[in-house]
Amino acid sequence: MRIDILSKEYPPSIYGGAGVHVAELVRALRARGDSDVRVHAFGGPRDEDGTTSHPDLPELEGANAALTTLGVDLTMAAACAGADVIHSHTWYANFGGLVGSLLEGVPHVLSAHSLEPMRPWKAEQLGGGYRLSSWVERTAYESAAAVIAVSAGMREDILRSYPQVDPDKVVVVHNGIDSQLWQKHEDPDVLRRHGIDPDRPSAVFVGRITRQKGLPYLLRAAAELPPEVQLVLLAGAPDTPEIKAEVEGLVAGLKQQRDGVVWISEMLPRDQVVAVLSSASVFLCPSVYEPLGIVNLEAMACELPVVATATGGIPEVVVDGETGWLVPIEQVQDGTGTPVDEDRFVADLAAAMNEAVSDLGRAERMGVAGRARAVESFSWATIGDRTMEVYQQVLGR
Repeated sequence: MRIDILSKEYPPSIYGGAGVHVAELVRALRARGDSDVRVHAFGGPRDEDGTTSHPDLPELEGANAALTTLGVDLTMAAACAGADVIHSHTWYANFGGLVGSLLEGVPHVLSAHSLEPMRPWKAEQLGGGYRLSSWVERTAYESAAAVIAVSAGMREDILRSYPQVDPDKVVVVHNGIDSQLWQKHEDPDVLRRHGIDPDRPSAVFVGRITRQKGLPYLLRAAAELPPEVQLVLLAGAPDTPEIKAEVEGLVAGLKQQRDGVVWISEMLPRDQVVAVLSSASVFLCPSVYEPLGIVNLEAMACELPVVATATGGIPEVVVDGETGWLVPIEQVQDGTGTPVDEDRFVADLAAAMNEAVSDLGRAERMGVAGRARAVESFSWATIGDRTMEVYQQVLGR
């Protein structure tokens, strides 16, 4: 069986959870040794066997970003000639999967890592391109042979956002974690190099600066952290100048109130992220939209307890009172995920953060339980097997 996997992100160009998912899934599928797995990814040349890179078309230079994306998708679709199954990830590659499946007469499987209707703030970033990306996503979902949701919460969001999709086509295959790559390994020198005091407790956030990650709420809540606790932000790649400016203002204000606020805006290599997580006291995930939250799995695999919003697929990963704390949230039902009562959400987030750092022994025990859960329930070998079952089903095997 030849499986062609289409993705915007693929090593070495990864900036989010979807890219991590694709890289690990490809590795797991290839490790099985029973299929020909080929990758088509956006960007510059790569030297990995079975992987083809697809740069932007020069004819579309300067065009709307969504239109540039579709240009790349057409070159990917053409490269899928001879595939038995085409599997696309995120709307960026869905158009390529859809067109390729029509050309070749083969099943199109897509994995849902996020949904355009659940991210209306992207209109700020893409303008009219958001209408185009939304059309691409809806058309791809409604015509796909199978849709893989990374959580049960995501499955519910898919069926609510796209009621024309046959529920029988939507299956849940969770995201995973490589527990060998992500495991506790302290390196105080890495921390000192980035301005983090390894001898002080710390609360860590890792993620892009985007509305869905809820960073502004976290920065408001962090004002309530005990003075000895550092706040470490591994936060970059802002979606818009507006949210970048908002975060910069909140960080500046927080630094005026207290010390120990460390903001690292560049994307660190994995070993350095592991070092930061391994020396921390608690991981913070204030997202208002999170299909699963692979960052929580990465933190748990490094034996770090998690304070996270009880939304999306997060409760399927973080067990309240066992591997961390789930912060309740009532959300506006307009797709933005905005808390109905923002002040209440910030207060509840602050209370959970303070509880987490009030008893570091208990937090450490929760971190150990979190790694056990990550290893036992979210291995990539299992996810590769379950994904292969989806391919075989759409092929009638």
